[in-house]
Amino acid sequence: MNRFSLVAATMMPSASKCVQELLLTFAFSFASTWADDLSVFPYHDYCIIGAGPSGLQMAYFLQHAGRDYMVFEQSHMPGRFFALYPRHRKLISINKRYTGKANREFNLRHDWNSLLSHDSRLLFRHYSPDYFPDADAMVHYLRDFASLLDLQVLYNTSISHVMLKKDTMAWNGHYFILADQNAQHYKCSVLLVATGMWLPHKVNFPGSEYVEGYESVSVDPEDFVGQSVLILGRGNSAFETAENILGVTNFIHMVSRSRVRLSWATHYVGDLRAINNGLLDTYQLKSLDGLLEGDLEDLVLVKDKKGKLHITLRFYLENRNSSEESITLPQDELDNFATRAPYDRAIRCLGWKFDFSIFNKSVGLMHGKGSKKKYPLIKPSYEAKATRGLFVLGTASHSVDFRKSAGGFIHGFRYTARVVHRLLEVRHHGVPWPSSTYPIIQLTNSIVKRVNEASGLYQMFTVLADVILLKENATEFEYLEEFPVGVLQDLEWRTGRKVQNGLFVIMMEYGKNFSGPDKDVFYYNRAVGEAQHAWQSNFLHPVIYYYKRLPTEREMRHCPPDWPLPRPDAIHHIVEDFLTDWTAQNAHILPLRRFLENCLGIDLRRFYAESCFLFALTRQKLPFFCQQGYMRRQGLMGNERLKRHGVEAGLLEDYAAVDSLRELEEGTVRLHDHLLEDRMMPNHQLQHLMITKDEL
Repeated sequence: MNRFSLVAATMMPSASKCVQELLLTFAFSFASTWADDLSVFPYHDYCIIGAGPSGLQMAYFLQHAGRDYMVFEQSHMPGRFFALYPRHRKLISINKRYTGKANREFNLRHDWNSLLSHDSRLLFRHYSPDYFPDADAMVHYLRDFASLLDLQVLYNTSISHVMLKKDTMAWNGHYFILADQNAQHYKCSVLLVATGMWLPHKVNFPGSEYVEGYESVSVDPEDFVGQSVLILGRGNSAFETAENILGVTNFIHMVSRSRVRLSWATHYVGDLRAINNGLLDTYQLKSLDGLLEGDLEDLVLVKDKKGKLHITLRFYLENRNSSEESITLPQDELDNFATRAPYDRAIRCLGWKFDFSIFNKSVGLMHGKGSKKKYPLIKPSYEAKATRGLFVLGTASHSVDFRKSAGGFIHGFRYTARVVHRLLEVRHHGVPWPSSTYPIIQLTNSIVKRVNEASGLYQMFTVLADVILLKENATEFEYLEEFPVGVLQDLEWRTGRKVQNGLFVIMMEYGKNFSGPDKDVFYYNRAVGEAQHAWQSNFLHPVIYYYKRLPTEREMRHCPPDWPLPRPDAIHHIVEDFLTDWTAQNAHILPLRRFLENCLGIDLRRFYAESCFLFALTRQKLPFFCQQGYMRRQGLMGNERLKRHGVEAGLLEDYAAVDSLRELEEGTVRLHDHLLEDRMMPNHQLQHLMITKDEL
């Protein structure tokens, strides 16, 4: 080793130490500066990313409760997604303006576009007369929803980065730090992600560069005249695109990984809707158009010298000789290969996925698993699996009920947003879950009213449920509406309510074996009409679960297959009804009442006073209604208005008039007696008059 090497070797530890000290000093300085900056960042208790339907819905609930919040929206207006999509502008969400009923809650069952608010002007039926409205009407509606309710929205603010900063003083042990496109930072205790699913889902394969995207392809049918078109995908966007050009193309072939699922067969609103399925007719009636199943990752698109696109398989590409310039096509070996005809264009319509790119690793927001990997991983409470205080709203929260219910659509997530708000009210503000307490005698009526009117139960079937908590000795019950059944085991601390003597859980369900692949949902006798066969009901119908105690977390994890809840102590199905009107005395109400009576050991019937009087004379134990009403002299509290109405209707005697008449009579008698004394009437005559007065 020469002298220079020796000196360098002796200096290296010292230099390395200096560098480490400088880096450490810089780190401490940066951390100190960051900590100082945290205190000056604009702060809100709640930050909402996205002013789409779910973001505005949550903003409404927070504002109505008087909470500190802010909505961040990258566009200059709310509902940016609907300003762009669907490309052909027709929504597939139902706008049913007439139901024959005036009940607002019932009408929301068939209004798939309105958000929840106290303002009757903000019902979507005022914005479009169309059953399937134009998307521009939704843009108009969302703009009015934000402005008329004066919601706090910061427009032209694109949140580009989200990170987590631990702090023991924060609600959840950390703050969320948001940065926008201008490097402005914001701080909040709870982060509500309502960005939706807006990134196009793409599949990379050889030749995918020749594919046009749904988000950018022309929507003018004239651009497709006389062309042969290949569409990748089989969802509503694919069929919407096909429907637009069906009348001008040579043919349309649609390729997807799985077979087409029809919403009327699966009861899942995200599957193919009838409004877009014209290509199914032309395929089945052999009018050139067609459907094929295949894994898109196994495909290869090859463009020939004329600009035509040909389908081949990755197998041929990977096994060709390196000296060969051309790629073998399937029809070279199989001359009747299905897709041997060339295409002029290929269009990708594979749906959307969640944008994870803005979230720092510290946030811990993970991908879902399996078929749900396009969604963020969240709990049934809509909170991120690994991060407390981060909630996902709207379409992106659909992993909770994917392919089961309507949580990915406005008519579903308007209710799940309310669920999240109520959970937050309990956790951070000590406001218990809203409930009403009634005497046990009203149990049957309360259930019947909800299953006939409630929209949240109806749209979020098997996901949201009403819960009835029985009070001590089952004399009263507490009614909680639309609780997420996936966290039923945590009901007490999530609602601030106590489970004392058992509970009923009421939800809506379809028959478990009614729909699915290879099943004919239009088969003869597909509906059940007899109450004794209610458990075989196929269409949507109410189901009541009875538990003597709250199910445990272990029981919830080991639910029977296709059951939303663990096996109860008793279960009752209210038989399906063609009109979804569960008010028939013999078919619906009587079996329900008897089920409740068997669970409680109480007679829930109502009686007239005469019957209670006879029971009191002939029975040792009176029906509960008589115990609580007749024997305790309970009834309608009287007031002057009710008394006056009863008198005018001839239902009550006018006691005031009777009292006046009696006073008049008594005055007359006193005067009459005085006159008798003055006239010195004989005793026998006076006795006769007194007898007459007594008879009167």
